[in-house]
This record gives sequence, structure tokens and C-alpha cells, in this order.
Amino acid sequence: MRISTKGRYALRVMIDLAEHPGEDRVPLKDIAARQEISEKYLESIIAVLSKASYVDAVRGKGGGYRLSRPAQTYSAGSILRLAEGSLSPVSCLDSDEPCIRASQCRTLPLWEGLDRVIDDYLDQYTLADLAKPLDASTQIEK
Repeated sequence: MRISTKGRYALRVMIDLAEHPGEDRVPLKDIAARQEISEKYLESIIAVLSKASYVDAVRGKGGGYRLSRPAQTYSAGSILRLAEGSLSPVSCLDSDEPCIRASQCRTLPLWEGLDRVIDDYLDQYTLADLAKPLDASTQIEK
């Protein structure tokens, strides 16, 4: 499994918004500048987040973005799954149709277990956890 820039940037956008809760709306150009990400690329990412109601958007003068709910209600896993479409380690776990070899597949339990471990790990971190200020001694451990 490899998380693409789309997934990583979606997480960074959401963390950025969580770090600015007092602001009414955060302009995309401000997020792009702080995160050093192309505004054009962020437009496509924010569209996905907005469509899924992860962020509220207002267009025009004074417009921008903000989280649609409290930061602690978003998991890192949910954000990454939204942006990536899937975090499954193998394609056979992504399909709605079971693999024709599933009944005799010796590796299926391995992949299903890995998929659970990935989901459980990423879902234990909330956006609020990730938005906490870092210092020299801060490390993510769970």
C-alpha cells in the first residue's frame, strides 16, 4: 500500500483547517501557501472533501473553507480512504464481487488481517490528535 500525494495532501489540508478553528473561513490560497502545495492541485482535493461534507465551502469575497464538524470526529483513516478510494493492500479486497479463487485462496486471510491492521491503526488517530502542536519531544505513539 502506498498513499499518494492526493491522500497526503488531503490530510494536510484537514490538519491545516483544524489548526485554524477560530477563523471564520480559511481561503484556499492561505492553505496552499502554508502547506507549499499548488493551489490548482488543492482545488481538486478540496472538491472531494467538500462533496463528502468534510468541509464547508463558501465562494466569493470572504469565502473559504472550514471543517464541517469538530476535529476529533474525523479519523486519519476516513480522510485517507475518502481521498484514495481504498487503502486495501490487494485489489481483491476492493471489489464488491468476491474473487473466484476466494474459497481456496491461501493468502486471503493474510490480506484481510493486514487490511484490518491498516484500518485500525489509521482510525485510532483523530484530526485533533494530528493537529496538536509539535515540539522536539513529540512523537506519535499509540
